[in-house]
Amino acid sequence: MSPAYALKRCGLIVYTLLVVSLIVFAITQVLPADAATMLLGENATAEALAAVRERLGLEAPVWLQYARWLGGVVQGDFGTSLRTGLPVAPLMMEALGRSLLLALLSILLMLAIAVPLGVIAAVRRGRAADLIVSVLSYVGVSLPEFVTATVFVLVLADWLQILPASGYVAPTQDPLRALQHLALPVLTVSVILVAHVSRMVRSELVDVLHSDYVRAARLKGMKPRTVLLRHGLRNALLPTITIVALDVGYLLGGVIVVEEIFAIPGIGRQLIVAIQARDLPAIQAGALIMAATYSVANFAADLAYAWLDKRIQYD
Repeated sequence: MSPAYALKRCGLIVYTLLVVSLIVFAITQVLPADAATMLLGENATAEALAAVRERLGLEAPVWLQYARWLGGVVQGDFGTSLRTGLPVAPLMMEALGRSLLLALLSILLMLAIAVPLGVIAAVRRGRAADLIVSVLSYVGVSLPEFVTATVFVLVLADWLQILPASGYVAPTQDPLRALQHLALPVLTVSVILVAHVSRMVRSELVDVLHSDYVRAARLKGMKPRTVLLRHGLRNALLPTITIVALDVGYLLGGVIVVEEIFAIPGIGRQLIVAIQARDLPAIQAGALIMAATYSVANFAADLAYAWLDKRIQYD
């Protein structure tokens, strides 16, 4: 990857975040109540509301409010939470770390299961193994997160009592208990991811195994295992990287239900709490942080593309 392309992609990320910040700030500005009303309540006197608005700079033009807020964001200051009175940035970044831990473990488990399942289904195309993987994939896609979570809680936490039903323990406090509390959420999230990715790997690998260069590798006398892993799977994984990068956005925004069910204080759950409390600075920070994480994940996918396929050159 050339430095010019890397610089161009970084500029695109900055532009995307700028657009997102404009949209998020505009949405919070058109809400029925402003920050002063959120702080003092709807029964506050006009004098008290005016004093708070002046202190927070809400009497300034909207463009100036946005410029001040954006200047603070660039310096890492997302404002003060209207709900807790504490700085928003540390709270949201800590919550992002928990969500990223859940996402990372889910992706690792998904890859460990989905890739072998996809390979088995492709190699045994049309046989019983292919049919079983297909049925499991369709079942996994069709089940919503709350149904899968409920089943896992009933079986593993209630009946077998081998895992805790909810709660969160920081890995720095007790790594073993942290993994135990994360096991059910990770399993719940991984079910849908495995269903998506296994079908993708199977479909792409079937096409690759019928390509000309794979036939040429076989005619050269290469071992079937070498052909499968070096020439087949390596190229079949390229579209899978795109799916995994897109799933990062799903994991940050779509696991809100999972975080609520298992009481994980991730960024999705923090965003829900902020919306319920009309905590405008926290809403703005959460949306912008999630957009930044999603943009970086897509940039990482491009890097992985170039690493897996040397033919891909970014200029």
